[in-house]
Amino acid sequence: MGREVSESCVEGLMMEVVSAYSSRLYPAKPDLAARRIEAIGFQVGHQLSERYTMERPRFSDHLEAIKFICKDFWSELFKKQIDNLKTNHRGTFVLQDNRFRWLTRISIDPSTESTDESTPDNNAAQATNMHLYFPCGIIRGALTNLGIPCAVSPDISNLPACSFVVRIKA
Repeated sequence: MGREVSESCVEGLMMEVVSAYSSRLYPAKPDLAARRIEAIGFQVGHQLSERYTMERPRFSDHLEAIKFICKDFWSELFKKQIDNLKTNHRGTFVLQDNRFRWLTRISIDPSTESTDESTPDNNAAQATNMHLYFPCGIIRGALTNLGIPCAVSPDISNLPACSFVVRIKA
């Protein structure tokens, strides 16, 4: 059996990384904090995809690689597959996870939400988004290692559900 790390340790480490970068290292520069967190995720995704595809043939097209991310790669990381995959067949893919494990313990303080229920306060949304830059980096790193340069952005619909929008660079 291979080496495994407790899920709670990984979740705790990720929460501490987000806290350190957004609260202590770059409190006045949330964009820089987000880029640094995403860069760490990129390295992790790059290395994990190297490990998980070591004995596989190269993927023949973008869709095949995205399906690998949704099924095999996601299963290795989160013990489940992506719940839904959508594409416009022009280089944009939406990977939807209806119960993203790393968001199950996050809650928004009601006192930070605005009075209009459809628009949560920007600070609460930004704090939640900070926790998604790491997995965005993981996805981007994995796909880049597979020869697919892309941009990945998070989309939060209803916690703990979220989507990752992958845009393939031409």
